Amino acid sequence: MFSQSSNFYCFGCGAGGDVITFIMKAENLDYPGALEFLAKRAGIVIPDGEDDKFWNKGVSRTRVIEMNTCAARFFRDMLFDEKTGAPARAYIAKRQLSLPIVKRFGLGYAPDSFNALRDHLRKNGFTDEEMTVGFLCGVSKKNGTLYDYFRHRLMFPLIDVAGNIVAFGGRALDEKAEAGRKYINTSDTPAFKKSKMLFGLNYAKNNSSERIILCEGNIDVISLHEAGFENAVATLGTAITPDHARLLKRYTERVAIAYDGDAAGQRATQKAVKILDEAGIDTKIIKITGAKDPDEYIKKFGREAFRKLIEGSRSKIDYVIETVLSKYDLTSAQDKVKAARELCEYAATLYYKVEEDLFVMKAAKALEVDARSLGNDVSIIKNRNRKTGAKKLHDEVVRTTSGISDRVNRDFAKNPKAARLEEIVLGMMLHCPEFIGKAVGTGKLTASDFVTDYGQRLFEVLEEGAEGEFDLSVLNEKMTPDEVSRAMKLSVSRMNLQNTDTIFFETVEALKRETGKTGSGEEDGFDDITARIMKKREEE
Repeated sequence: MFSQSSNFYCFGCGAGGDVITFIMKAENLDYPGALEFLAKRAGIVIPDGEDDKFWNKGVSRTRVIEMNTCAARFFRDMLFDEKTGAPARAYIAKRQLSLPIVKRFGLGYAPDSFNALRDHLRKNGFTDEEMTVGFLCGVSKKNGTLYDYFRHRLMFPLIDVAGNIVAFGGRALDEKAEAGRKYINTSDTPAFKKSKMLFGLNYAKNNSSERIILCEGNIDVISLHEAGFENAVATLGTAITPDHARLLKRYTERVAIAYDGDAAGQRATQKAVKILDEAGIDTKIIKITGAKDPDEYIKKFGREAFRKLIEGSRSKIDYVIETVLSKYDLTSAQDKVKAARELCEYAATLYYKVEEDLFVMKAAKALEVDARSLGNDVSIIKNRNRKTGAKKLHDEVVRTTSGISDRVNRDFAKNPKAARLEEIVLGMMLHCPEFIGKAVGTGKLTASDFVTDYGQRLFEVLEEGAEGEFDLSVLNEKMTPDEVSRAMKLSVSRMNLQNTDTIFFETVEALKRETGKTGSGEEDGFDDITARIMKKREEE
């Protein structure tokens, strides 16, 4: 890890930037959100008006959170309204949720109305645009009027780890709606990304030292918390993603999966095991028997019975073997061969040899076959995969060196020689800001001299700060975190190299010659300029 002042660059993953970039990546926030996070920590109030250059492009994260907080109070008041909230309170009673747990999770009720929330938010100063951007209201295609998204639903505020209400989930309370969309969750907004949010993590993060229990539904999480398992979380109507796994990794090294026991739950469990394993999280699986989900299990058998389920949770090895074998008729030789093949395919993906050997021994015992034969089959599959992987790696290296797979600088492959020269020029300007003034002040370098869109935009940002002292933080205002990381990489790449005027201006001239070319290799290119620079060094 390289760090200088408030800047950082990780040589392992390539992430880099300043303290704001770090918060953006660590807390899954956009630039305004990261500023708000840091300001809140420092007790600073950031203006949120028309004149603020960060927010005049649209609705801010702060404004969405303020609106959600207002909406949550409205939903709560509706829930406890004697007449209006009766259907929701009846459902809560049916699910045996206590008043303290209802208040703890801030549950509410969206009344069966097309405009109740809309009118309430308008009275509290929120605009129609803010309501639509925040996914609380939609616009009718028939007459263009605004209507409430959430109607006749039990409402679950979605609270981030900082305690902000960033979104909502709504559970239908009538059979007709339940048959259609039982749950509705807020779509992505300036304050919320579904793939990076876990319900209940705001509480579970404080009880995650031993493990986190991963569930499928909000009610499961609430029931577990009420039973004393305050380390339970759930995804929001989606399958687990690598972003979810990375989020969990911040708070725990161990996860126990408590998904539903049906076929869909088993498929989801297998996917979760793979993703969590790739994130380096030790995973175990809680087998729910005699009930469809954790909520029903606790209601039927009690908290101590569920605690025993956790203590008896299976390792991923046992779970995979049991799940695969359950799909086949092991009295049939043909099915047994199919089961063995599927288990061998899985064993070939295991990274550690000890884990592979243990898996093979257990699988062989379950199949009643010779472990050496099964191990030989695994070796054959691994060799096949290795050859396939080697070819893929070769192809990837070719794509990478030519810039084809470059997601940050997508124009790199159009003219690799010019793009490499751009990187040298930009890297020297970033590492030694005095080159910014020398290039811009003399007019020897302009944005049109860059062949890639990324190079042009980065130069324009540097150009704006040519007259004053350059501060890396200005990149965050104009570029994405990945683009800022690339800029840091370019700067760090010049750390142990000579950064003289001769090298800088020679490279600038070579770049200007390359800019108008198609990358065919005519005239002086990257190799030519490198050779000439080396020759000049010897002469000096």
